[in-house]
Amino acid sequence: MTATATPLLELRGLRKEFPGRPPSVAVDGVDLTVHEGETLALVGESGCGKTTLTRLLLRLTEPTAGTVHFDGTDLHGLDHAALRRFRRQLQVVLQDPYSSMNPRLRVADIVAEPLVTHDPDYRGRGGRARRRARVAELLDAVGLDPTVLDRYPHEFSGGQRQRVSIARALALEPRLVVLDEPTSALDVSVQARVLDLLAELQQRLGLTYLFVSHNLAVVRQISDRVAVMRAGRIVETGTAADVFAHPAHEYTRALLDAVPVPDPRRRRRRAA
Repeated sequence: MTATATPLLELRGLRKEFPGRPPSVAVDGVDLTVHEGETLALVGESGCGKTTLTRLLLRLTEPTAGTVHFDGTDLHGLDHAALRRFRRQLQVVLQDPYSSMNPRLRVADIVAEPLVTHDPDYRGRGGRARRRARVAELLDAVGLDPTVLDRYPHEFSGGQRQRVSIARALALEPRLVVLDEPTSALDVSVQARVLDLLAELQQRLGLTYLFVSHNLAVVRQISDRVAVMRAGRIVETGTAADVFAHPAHEYTRALLDAVPVPDPRRRRRRAA
């Protein structure tokens, strides 16, 4: 997971207000850059604006002010047709894999949804064999046996469902994947396996990740750089090593101090 110096995603002066008296400011003048090939972790407590920020960069919500550039293209200047083409390059894995899937669809259809939506070669009866072959390839890539093609979401464990979500996100060979709390609904052992899978896929496919989380232990394991968000603003950015070893902002220090420490002696030393 070595970051390059090439900017892939650039947010400048991004602001989002929601109506009210006074208006509620969810994102307040955010400047942020994600470099190609890196994992940038966006961390902060619940309600700090992380989800709104990701919706803005995915163009699921329109900003009040500011710009989002992807590989030099202003996303908020794209018309519907151009935006549809762009979505092939930027995909998302959501927090709860079960709620992000249609329970009435089989895994073959769930993973194939992006293919059918964006590529006419995969549509209809003529594309059925091509769809199943591509879905089987994607499931194999995320460590699932392709024989599960015809199962439904409820027949999988939480970790397996998240692997299905990752397979769906990779279907269109995106350049950037937004991972919105992708391990928070999983137990610790399953979390570790999913994180290992993400790291392996990144290295093999050359992916760039924006990893959104409040779990600093997970962030430390997977990220190259960290951006700390508080009350809609980015208060600190830096390499993961620097932010964890030498946090510059008091809010970052408070977040690190709140991380549970299993060793009682370390807890006492930290309290002192």
